[in-house]
Amino acid sequence: MYNAIHLYRLARWLYLHHIPLIPMMIQLIIFCGYGCRLSYKTKIGKGTFLSHGGLGVTVSPKSEIGEGCVLGFRCSIVGQPPYIRTPKIGNHVYISPGAVIQGPLIIGDHVIIAANSVVTKSVPDYAIVGGIPAKIIGDSRDLDYDIFETKGWLDGTKEFMTKK
Repeated sequence: MYNAIHLYRLARWLYLHHIPLIPMMIQLIIFCGYGCRLSYKTKIGKGTFLSHGGLGVTVSPKSEIGEGCVLGFRCSIVGQPPYIRTPKIGNHVYISPGAVIQGPLIIGDHVIIAANSVVTKSVPDYAIVGGIPAKIIGDSRDLDYDIFETKGWLDGTKEFMTKK
Protein backbone atom coordinates (compact mmCIF):
# COMPACT_ATOMS: atom_id res chain seq x y z
CA MET A 1 0.00 0.00 0.00
CA TYR A 2 1.56 3.25 -1.12
CA ASN A 3 1.59 6.23 1.17
CA ALA A 4 2.77 9.82 0.70
CA ILE A 5 5.23 9.21 3.55
CA HIS A 6 7.22 6.82 1.35
CA LEU A 7 7.73 9.50 -1.28
CA TYR A 8 8.51 12.03 1.46
CA ARG A 9 11.26 9.76 2.83
CA LEU A 10 12.85 9.49 -0.61
CA ALA A 11 12.70 13.28 -1.12
CA ARG A 12 14.08 13.90 2.39
CA TRP A 13 17.01 11.53 1.78
CA LEU A 14 17.85 13.28 -1.49
CA TYR A 15 17.57 16.70 0.20
CA LEU A 16 19.87 15.69 3.06
CA HIS A 17 22.41 14.39 0.54
CA HIS A 18 22.37 17.72 -1.34
CA ILE A 19 20.84 16.36 -4.53
CA PRO A 20 19.01 19.35 -6.09
CA LEU A 21 15.67 19.60 -7.93
CA ILE A 22 14.52 15.98 -7.51
CA PRO A 23 13.13 16.59 -3.97
CA MET A 24 11.03 19.47 -5.34
CA MET A 25 9.72 17.24 -8.14
CA ILE A 26 8.81 14.52 -5.64
CA GLN A 27 7.06 17.13 -3.47
CA LEU A 28 5.00 18.11 -6.54
CA ILE A 29 4.12 14.45 -7.16
CA ILE A 30 3.01 14.13 -3.51
CA PHE A 31 0.78 17.18 -3.91
CA CYS A 32 -0.71 16.10 -7.25
CA GLY A 33 -1.19 12.46 -6.27
CA TYR A 34 -2.39 12.83 -2.69
CA GLY A 35 -3.43 16.48 -2.31
CA CYS A 36 -0.89 16.46 0.50
CA ARG A 37 1.31 19.44 1.32
CA LEU A 38 4.29 17.67 2.80
CA SER A 39 7.69 19.30 2.32
CA TYR A 40 10.99 17.43 2.21
CA LYS A 41 12.24 20.12 4.64
CA THR A 42 9.88 18.91 7.40
CA LYS A 43 11.50 16.67 10.02
CA ILE A 44 9.44 13.49 10.47
CA GLY A 45 10.53 10.65 12.76
CA LYS A 46 10.66 6.94 12.01
CA GLY A 47 7.44 4.98 12.05
CA THR A 48 5.18 7.96 11.48
CA PHE A 49 2.17 7.02 9.36
CA LEU A 50 -0.29 9.04 7.26
CA SER A 51 -3.72 7.44 7.27
CA HIS A 52 -5.56 7.16 3.95
CA GLY A 53 -2.24 7.55 2.15
CA GLY A 54 -1.90 11.11 3.39
CA LEU A 55 -4.87 12.54 1.51
CA GLY A 56 -5.36 16.22 2.29
CA VAL A 57 -2.67 16.44 4.98
CA THR A 58 -0.95 19.82 5.32
CA VAL A 59 2.31 20.17 7.24
CA SER A 60 4.37 23.36 7.49
CA PRO A 61 7.93 22.89 6.18
CA LYS A 62 9.48 24.08 9.47
CA SER A 63 7.39 21.76 11.66
CA GLU A 64 8.81 18.71 13.42
CA ILE A 65 6.96 15.44 13.92
CA GLY A 66 8.26 12.74 16.26
CA GLU A 67 8.48 8.97 15.90
CA GLY A 68 5.53 6.62 15.68
CA CYS A 69 2.87 9.28 15.08
CA VAL A 70 -0.36 8.85 13.10
CA LEU A 71 -1.68 11.78 11.07
CA GLY A 72 -5.33 11.51 10.09
CA PHE A 73 -7.08 12.42 6.87
CA ARG A 74 -7.10 16.20 6.17
CA CYS A 75 -5.28 17.21 9.34
CA SER A 76 -3.20 20.40 9.30
CA ILE A 77 -0.02 21.29 11.18
CA VAL A 78 0.71 24.93 10.43
CA GLY A 79 2.35 28.02 11.86
CA GLN A 80 0.57 31.21 12.79
CA PRO A 81 1.75 34.67 11.74
CA PRO A 82 3.53 36.72 13.06
CA TYR A 83 5.31 33.89 14.93
CA ILE A 84 8.36 32.32 13.30
CA ARG A 85 8.20 29.01 15.20
CA THR A 86 5.89 26.23 14.01
CA PRO A 87 4.38 23.27 15.87
CA LYS A 88 6.62 20.56 17.28
CA ILE A 89 4.89 17.21 17.69
CA GLY A 90 6.23 14.65 20.18
CA ASN A 91 6.49 10.87 19.82
CA HIS A 92 3.51 8.53 19.54
CA VAL A 93 0.93 11.25 18.92
CA TYR A 94 -2.39 10.34 17.30
CA ILE A 95 -3.83 13.24 15.29
CA SER A 96 -7.40 12.42 14.26
CA PRO A 97 -8.97 13.41 10.91
CA GLY A 98 -9.67 17.09 10.39
CA ALA A 99 -7.62 18.28 13.37
CA VAL A 100 -5.79 21.59 13.07
CA ILE A 101 -2.63 22.29 15.06
CA GLN A 102 -1.73 25.94 14.71
CA GLY A 103 0.89 28.21 16.19
CA PRO A 104 4.23 28.04 17.97
CA LEU A 105 3.30 25.18 20.28
CA ILE A 106 4.63 21.86 21.52
CA ILE A 107 2.58 18.67 21.62
CA GLY A 108 3.90 16.19 24.20
CA ASP A 109 4.41 12.44 23.84
CA HIS A 110 1.54 9.90 23.78
CA VAL A 111 -1.08 12.58 23.07
CA ILE A 112 -4.40 11.97 21.31
CA ILE A 113 -6.01 14.85 19.43
CA ALA A 114 -9.72 14.34 18.73
CA ALA A 115 -11.28 14.73 15.28
CA ASN A 116 -11.87 18.27 14.01
CA SER A 117 -10.18 19.84 17.04
CA VAL A 118 -8.31 23.12 16.79
CA VAL A 119 -5.19 23.08 18.96
CA THR A 120 -3.74 26.55 19.62
CA LYS A 121 -1.86 25.93 22.90
CA SER A 122 0.82 23.44 23.97
CA VAL A 123 -0.38 20.04 25.17
CA PRO A 124 1.31 18.02 27.97
CA ASP A 125 2.33 14.35 27.70
CA TYR A 126 -0.44 11.70 27.78
CA ALA A 127 -3.29 14.19 27.32
CA ILE A 128 -6.39 13.64 25.21
CA VAL A 129 -7.58 16.95 23.77
CA GLY A 130 -10.66 17.90 21.82
CA GLY A 131 -12.90 20.79 20.87
CA ILE A 132 -12.59 24.24 19.40
CA PRO A 133 -10.36 25.51 20.90
CA ALA A 134 -8.97 22.20 22.13
CA LYS A 135 -9.06 21.47 25.86
CA ILE A 136 -7.81 18.50 27.85
CA ILE A 137 -10.63 15.95 28.08
CA GLY A 138 -8.78 12.89 29.35
CA ASP A 139 -5.59 10.94 29.86
CA SER A 140 -4.38 8.41 27.29
CA ARG A 141 -3.08 6.12 30.07
CA ASP A 142 -6.69 5.57 31.18
CA LEU A 143 -7.75 3.90 27.91
CA ASP A 144 -8.43 0.16 27.95
CA TYR A 145 -6.88 -0.25 24.48
CA ASP A 146 -3.80 0.99 22.66
CA ILE A 147 -4.82 3.45 19.97
CA PHE A 148 -1.56 2.85 18.12
CA GLU A 149 -2.50 -0.76 17.51
CA THR A 150 -5.08 0.62 15.06
CA LYS A 151 -2.21 1.72 12.79
CA GLY A 152 -1.89 -1.90 11.71
CA TRP A 153 -5.60 -1.99 11.00
CA LEU A 154 -5.23 0.93 8.61
CA ASP A 155 -2.78 -0.96 6.43
CA GLY A 156 -4.52 -4.32 6.87
CA THR A 157 -1.97 -6.05 9.11
CA LYS A 158 -3.73 -6.09 12.49
CA GLU A 159 -7.19 -6.25 14.00
CA PHE A 160 -8.88 -3.08 15.13
CA MET A 161 -8.81 -2.06 18.81
CA THR A 162 -6.50 -4.70 20.22
CA LYS A 163 -6.80 -4.98 24.00
CA LYS A 164 -3.73 -4.31 26.17
